[in-house]
Amino acid sequence: MARASKVPLKELRRVVIAASVGNIIEWYDFYIFGSLAAILAVKFFEKGHPVAAFLSTVAIFSVGFLIRPLGAFVFGWLGDRVGRKYTFIVTLTGMGLATALIGFVPTYQSIGLAAAFILFALRLIQGLCLGGEYGGAITYVAEHIEDEHRGYYTGWLQTSPTLGIVVSLGVIIGIRSYLGFDAFQDWGWRLPFIISLLLVAIAIWIRLSLGETPIFQDMKARGRTTTNPWREAFMSANFKYVVIASVVVLGQGCVWYSGQFWALFYLQSVKKLDVLTSSWIIALALLIATPTLIFWGWLSDKIGRKPIILGGMALAALTYYPLYSALGVYGDPKTLNITMAVIIVAILVNYVGMTYGPIGAFLAEFFPGRIRYTSVSVPYHIGNGWGGGLVPIVTTAAYAKAVEAGSSNPLFWALLYPIGIPTIMFLISVFTMPETRKHSIWEEGAIEATRAKAKA
Repeated sequence: MARASKVPLKELRRVVIAASVGNIIEWYDFYIFGSLAAILAVKFFEKGHPVAAFLSTVAIFSVGFLIRPLGAFVFGWLGDRVGRKYTFIVTLTGMGLATALIGFVPTYQSIGLAAAFILFALRLIQGLCLGGEYGGAITYVAEHIEDEHRGYYTGWLQTSPTLGIVVSLGVIIGIRSYLGFDAFQDWGWRLPFIISLLLVAIAIWIRLSLGETPIFQDMKARGRTTTNPWREAFMSANFKYVVIASVVVLGQGCVWYSGQFWALFYLQSVKKLDVLTSSWIIALALLIATPTLIFWGWLSDKIGRKPIILGGMALAALTYYPLYSALGVYGDPKTLNITMAVIIVAILVNYVGMTYGPIGAFLAEFFPGRIRYTSVSVPYHIGNGWGGGLVPIVTTAAYAKAVEAGSSNPLFWALLYPIGIPTIMFLISVFTMPETRKHSIWEEGAIEATRAKAKA
């Protein structure tokens, strides 16, 4: 099989940058929707209409996350059959077009209920495309890197979702500050979506200059690509490993969304901090803590993926309550301390770095090349799309219910989900998650042989 040493360092850097730029833009597209959810709810839905109210709830809070595993199934199949490069170009194109079109859709006031259905459909396309993007990007990068440095280089790629959030917040802050509140609420909110066209065009141009991965090229030349990725991934012994990976990613995904997204929801929806200030706090904390993704990915090359990923889950579960209690004090408009709030969120994001930094290397090393795109994509989007994606709505709803019930400590009830899921997945993973650091993806049959040896 092809060897990683044939990939020059300059080319390797280009691969990582190209994959990361596309990933940043794709996550920007996905998160710009959530960042402007409050405005979209006003512009596209009539709360008094029962169908519109239902679509509002599902579209804004759920469908983009829940549909992601389906996108992983579809594009994972394509990536293992046709190739990594062109599949994640397709997903990037689809995401960019769907996002840009949101900026042109007439409002409910103009076309009635049709506006809600169109927005719902475009959010579906966003979720489907994102479901195929990550597996392609991580597989593409991993299949260029020698075994000894996979955690470090995929750690760079892992920064792209976080940077995608930063870019989305930065664009919103910039446009809103320039136009003013009234103009932004009236029409300026469309600009962050429309800007996606330019960003995606740049990313596609960069990605088109890349070649296919050495491993996929070698498999194709030997006639050893899979004919049915779904059957090999989910109707064989490999299904057991898909389940194990899903358990690990459920814990990781919950930590990721709890440490970044619910921090934003908490400041805005619970503490009632204004959008601009809360966006600045999250953006600054993300910029400070994003390098932890690279650091923990690098360290996983030295000591292993398992102890770092599980360590991040354990620390998150043990410290979320005191950290969010402190954030509630320093992020409250009456007792606002921006510096302390940024530090607390940065600590939360460091846990994201521990769980998310090494996860790409772990997933790539856990599955054989023939079905890697499919096998990486599906567990990832089950864990992050379902386990993590539900964090903002579950925690916010739990907090509101606790307040309504007269609880003296609603934060405790809100954090049951973010603490409980990582705790349960940690306990299961301690016994089921293998260490993959020494799994070679460059030696044909090496992963299967390692699995057989472990089973024996």
